[in-house]
Amino acid sequence: MCTVKMALVAVSSWGPARLVGRGIKWLWNKNKPLAITAVVVVSAFKINSYITKKKRRNKWNNAGRDVVVLHMFQRGRYAPNLSPYVMKLEMYLRMSDIQYQIDFDEPLGPKGKSPWITLNGEDFADSQIIIEKLGDKFGKDFSNNLTHEQLALSHALRIMIDEHFVCVLAYWRYVLQRGRPLMDGMELPFYAWFILPRFVKTIKRALWIQGTGRHSVQDIQEMGRQDIRALSDTLGEKPYMMGDKPSEMDCSAFGMLAQVVWNSPNSPYLNMIHSEFPNLLNYCHRVKKRFWPDWNKCLQPPQN
Repeated sequence: MCTVKMALVAVSSWGPARLVGRGIKWLWNKNKPLAITAVVVVSAFKINSYITKKKRRNKWNNAGRDVVVLHMFQRGRYAPNLSPYVMKLEMYLRMSDIQYQIDFDEPLGPKGKSPWITLNGEDFADSQIIIEKLGDKFGKDFSNNLTHEQLALSHALRIMIDEHFVCVLAYWRYVLQRGRPLMDGMELPFYAWFILPRFVKTIKRALWIQGTGRHSVQDIQEMGRQDIRALSDTLGEKPYMMGDKPSEMDCSAFGMLAQVVWNSPNSPYLNMIHSEFPNLLNYCHRVKKRFWPDWNKCLQPPQN
């Protein structure tokens, strides 16, 4: 898993419990009655949270037999989601005609990642693992007609997209742009602006640990160009990445390319697609037309 994804988890679960504990300990030393009041308030909050979570669980479990509950972040202004992994999984669900419902209440699942799903009372996390499990359960394997060589190529390209290019794009989105594409692309509460600097700092540190953040801006952009060129060369003039029919590879490809085409205004990677790799732009619009006819309705706010 790319370190950037781990950073998202770290930010989302950033130590509120530890802070509350330290605060109560400090209050106990300064003002015991006030500390007791604080404990009562925190306990009430936790009880309410437990009840709310239980109600949500009952709702998910009652979605219907073999109905997937897709837990995800809120919709975006310009694309259905700002997470390529959410787009990837929802693309698969649409491609396979598996019935699903969407839940925005708990976007982070048991592994602290998004998306995740609930199916028949069980939880599953990680978009790729979910796709493989659903493919086995519903008999929806769109790669079974590929040769061994094509399967190997598809696997390598998916890793390139999900684990490498995501870091390249994250560097532009969160380090160079300081998270502005995220704030512009979603309707977020006002306090998100106060959290954003810490979020950006965490992503920057994660990219440094992963290695991408140690390179110059020019080197990182060239890495991105090579990734995009690999996708463009693989696609060629074919309708889909691996041939005349869509496969799971298209879920990863479209999920990530959609972030460039619709959620990365004025980025060098969008300029590359327009000027150097127009077949990828045509591909995105082709996939969007076939599998996302309700694209505008999936935006927040919805468009006509």
